[in-house]
Amino acid sequence: MKRKFIYVLTSLLIGYVLFASYHIYSAASSPPPKNADYIMILGAKVNGKELSLSLRERMITALRYLEDNPSTIAIVSGGQGDDEDISEAEAMSTFLVNHGVDSARIIQENQSTSTYENFLYTKKLIDINDKHIVLVSNQFHLYRASLIAKRQGYNVYPLGAETPNVVKLQSYGREYAAIIKTWLFDRE
Repeated sequence: MKRKFIYVLTSLLIGYVLFASYHIYSAASSPPPKNADYIMILGAKVNGKELSLSLRERMITALRYLEDNPSTIAIVSGGQGDDEDISEAEAMSTFLVNHGVDSARIIQENQSTSTYENFLYTKKLIDINDKHIVLVSNQFHLYRASLIAKRQGYNVYPLGAETPNVVKLQSYGREYAAIIKTWLFDRE
């Protein structure tokens, strides 16, 4: 009986990981439309005032899109953690300006402390109705972030940034648990 229980539990876990992996990889491989109304870059760790590796990858991906789509407005979204000298939004905005993006093309949402709040607080800054929004995050995070956005009424198109190898295992492992939390609790 104990063996059967372990077998069933292991099978369920493997099935879940395969199911979640399919959705993670599908979200990260969909090409976004050109000339979206907005590109929303989700925040990640800032080390003092410097972008973490994950956040840097997000910003490089967003910058390429902004260069190719000059009418798109950038939304940088992320608050300031206790161990950060500035908000993630400020760090991201500085990166874009330092790489030639006009500050008039950047909207800062600097209050959020979670993916759910990224979307909640951004809705207070822009009208999301009938807007096409390219959503930038690291590949592992896009499925869950897109799900949260859609539940809040956003029309998003994921654009995956590379996940740095040094954090890949930890990021994906954490994300599998976070997806379950989102399915159960992150609702509008």
